[in-house]
Amino acid sequence: MALIVAKFGGTSVADIPAIENVADKVVREAENGNKMAVVVSAMAGVTNQLIQYCDQVTTIHDAREYDSIVSTGEQVTSGLLALALQKRGLKARSWQGWQIPLRTDLAHAKARIEAIDIAGLKQNLLDGEIAVVAGFQGINDQGRITTLGRGGSDTTAVALAAALGAERCDIYTDVDGVYTTDPRIAPKARKLPKVSYEEMLEMASLGAKVLQTRSVEMAMKERVPLQVLSSFNPELGSELPGTLLVDESEVMEKHVVNGITYSRDDAKITLRNVPDIPGIAAKVFGPLTASHINVDMIVQNISPDNRSTDMTFTVPRVDLAKALDALNKMREEVDEKVEIIFSPDIVKVSVVGIGMKSHAGVAQTMFQTLADKGINIQLISTSEIKISVLIHKDYLELAIRALHTAYGLDKEEDAIS
Repeated sequence: MALIVAKFGGTSVADIPAIENVADKVVREAENGNKMAVVVSAMAGVTNQLIQYCDQVTTIHDAREYDSIVSTGEQVTSGLLALALQKRGLKARSWQGWQIPLRTDLAHAKARIEAIDIAGLKQNLLDGEIAVVAGFQGINDQGRITTLGRGGSDTTAVALAAALGAERCDIYTDVDGVYTTDPRIAPKARKLPKVSYEEMLEMASLGAKVLQTRSVEMAMKERVPLQVLSSFNPELGSELPGTLLVDESEVMEKHVVNGITYSRDDAKITLRNVPDIPGIAAKVFGPLTASHINVDMIVQNISPDNRSTDMTFTVPRVDLAKALDALNKMREEVDEKVEIIFSPDIVKVSVVGIGMKSHAGVAQTMFQTLADKGINIQLISTSEIKISVLIHKDYLELAIRALHTAYGLDKEEDAIS
C-alpha cells in the first residue's frame, strides 16, 4: 500500500465536470489500495478574477488582505472535490493551509514554506480518509494567511509529499509530460519518460511552463519522485504514463541534449560608455536590485582604452520600464555620457542536458546550426548543463526546429550518443 500525493492544476479542475473527472481518478487510485492526499488549485480563471476584484477596489494592495482574498479559490475547489469523493462513498475532507498547518515566512504573495505539521493529517490518512488540500496557501507566525506565488500549488504538493514520506508526487496538468521542446513549434518533439532534477530545474527556470521552479528545487532537495502527467488521459499516476523526475544516475546518458526551451519574457539592455572603474558594476546593478528587478545574462566588454566599457544584460520584460527608470537615475549620478539602448524584441533559446558534462562540441553545434540558418546571436550564457543564447524574436520557431534536428531529438534512435 503506497501513499501518493496527487496535485491537480486549474485546468484539471476548471469546472464541475472536470472536478468529477478528478474524483473518478482519485477513486481508482484508492481502489488500488493507495492512501491519497490530493492538492488542488483554484478553478481555471478564478484567481485572475479575484485579482481583478482587488484591482477594482484599489491598485495599491495591503498584501495581507490580498492573500486572504486570492487564497479563497483553492478553498472552494478543495471543498467541492471533497463533496464529489463523499458522493462516491469515500471518506474525504478538505484541509486549508492554516488547518494543517502549513507554516510559511512573513512574505505575502511569495511566501516560502518553513514547516508542515502533518500529525493530524497523517492520522486521518491512516484511518482511510482522503485528504483534499488547498494548494498555494499557508499561514505565518502572525496568524495571517499567506500565498506561495504563481504555481504555488506545485510547491505545496511537493512539500507535502516530502513531509509525509510519500512514494511519489503526481502533478496532473493539461500536458502528458515533459517534451524535448514545445510540440506546437516542433511537431517531432517527443515526450521524455525520465528527466533528471537538474535538467528540469534548468528547463523550468529557462521558460518551460510545466512545473514551478521552486517545486523542482524542493523535489531535488528532498529527493521526492515527481511525475508530470495529464489529467485528461485515462491512465492513472500509478501506471507511470508521464515524465518522471529522478536522480541523474537514473537517466541514461543516451542524449547529450534532452530539451530545448525558450522564453519570450526577457528584454535586453545595453549600456554604452560606462566608466571603467572599480565598483562601477555595483553602482549600475545596485538600483536594479533595490527595485527588485532580476538581472540575467550579464556581459561586460573589455575596455579598449581603459576608460569606458559596455555592459549588456537582460531583465524581465514586464520590468523593462522600471529598469530604465532606475538606470536613468543611475546615469545622472554616475556619468551623463552613459548611453542606454534597449530592445524587447528578443527571445532566449536554451539547450539543456546532463550529457554536456562529458561531451564536447555541444556549443559549436548550436552556434553552427544558428549560423547556417542566418540567425544572429546577440548574447550567450552557459552553465554545466545548459547553453542559452539571445536572438531576435522573429527567428524563434526556425531556431527551435533547427536545433531540435541538429541534436538528434526528432527521432529517438537518431539521438547523439
